[in-house]
Amino acid sequence: MDRSPTVQRRRAIVAYTREEGQIQVADLAHRLDVATETIRRDLTALEQSGLVRRTHGAAYPLDGAGFESTLAYRSTHLVAEKRRIAAAAAERVGDAESLYIDDGFTPQLVAEHLAAMAQPFTVVTPSLPIAGALAAVEGITVIMLGGRVRGRTSSTVDHWVIDMLSELVLDLAILGTNGISVERGLTTPEPAVSAIKKRAMAVARRRVLVGVSTKFGIDSFCRFADVAEFDALVTDRGLRTSIAQRYAALGPEIVRA
Repeated sequence: MDRSPTVQRRRAIVAYTREEGQIQVADLAHRLDVATETIRRDLTALEQSGLVRRTHGAAYPLDGAGFESTLAYRSTHLVAEKRRIAAAAAERVGDAESLYIDDGFTPQLVAEHLAAMAQPFTVVTPSLPIAGALAAVEGITVIMLGGRVRGRTSSTVDHWVIDMLSELVLDLAILGTNGISVERGLTTPEPAVSAIKKRAMAVARRRVLVGVSTKFGIDSFCRFADVAEFDALVTDRGLRTSIAQRYAALGPEIVRA
């Protein structure tokens, strides 16, 4: 095992970001007793390795095979952007009557908009929070996909979920992702979750992605879709025009809310 100071320091940086969700460069420099310039060089190397992402003088962890952020963390990170994304995604429901809504915080926000739309929907979801929030809404029928419950995301997985989805034909699937890139498509850290997303894609007539711009250009562990399989990618204004054009060239509408 490499025990050089640089390697040990970078491991500590990754550990801090995973423990706290987001941490400032100045704070890391203080904790590790090094210059901020050293931390910035470390973060550049860690970002190139797909372990962290830098933003506005801070760093936050990226989901991968060895780490996945919790629902609690996601509900505190880039919340304003996620609310705008959810509102724009809800506007694209159109005349859909049956919807798959993925697990995750941004899909939860989409569900809140559906609850306020006063339209009859049948919502199929693996998310316990989404099912709980919509079950009492008049006019909305909720089908909860049964299976093993993942504590990190409060959602169900495994073959029970796949079996139930396989019997359905849905008008629209609203999905999240941990990473999306032009080269490798859409990815997520957990194989069981990837399998469910892939099945939801297969049974839906239309597919809309909801995800903050920081997920673009990121690759996680398990691939579940190509960019071209989506009708729309709904993100925030942080996605640069030049990058948006690269994704649009593959087919989907790019919405920057």
